[in-house]
Amino acid sequence: MSEFDAPPLDPDARWPEGLSIRARAPSDAVGIAALHNMPGYRYGTLRTPHHTVEEIRKYIESPPANNMGLVAVMDDMIVGDAGLNRYLNRRAHAGSIGMGVHDAYQGRGIARALIGEALAIADRWLNLKRIELMVYADNEKAIRLYERNGFVKEGHLRQFAFRDGEFADAYSMARFRA
Repeated sequence: MSEFDAPPLDPDARWPEGLSIRARAPSDAVGIAALHNMPGYRYGTLRTPHHTVEEIRKYIESPPANNMGLVAVMDDMIVGDAGLNRYLNRRAHAGSIGMGVHDAYQGRGIARALIGEALAIADRWLNLKRIELMVYADNEKAIRLYERNGFVKEGHLRQFAFRDGEFADAYSMARFRA
């Protein structure tokens, strides 16, 4: 374990062998830019092509208020990332999650570990009652993952985003905690 690694916040969480999740750092900009520029990763997100290392580094160095960024590291490389954004004022009880996994590391439990860690922060440290996310309607694996973590579909957004030459629908989903 390096100085940045820590065990899961949820004592019941089980991560894949060799995976660590930690806060992102400016030194991660090269790995995050490579991740964000992968076609499979990008296809499942709202990201556009050709992110530069410099724009990623600037974002990490000056994140939006109330935003936490996590990276998943395996085999000495960044294989996933997630962001948890806590809303403000009258929505201080709520937040949103966005995440993605390296094209070659999908199906290995990394997304499950990332969402688990983000939800542990939301539940155990921020006391968030509502977590929201958007997911493309054709991303069945992600929808199943979110449903297994307590998310429910709240809305169907038609022509939500322009992706790879055509409009794609999305679902708004949320998880509620009493």
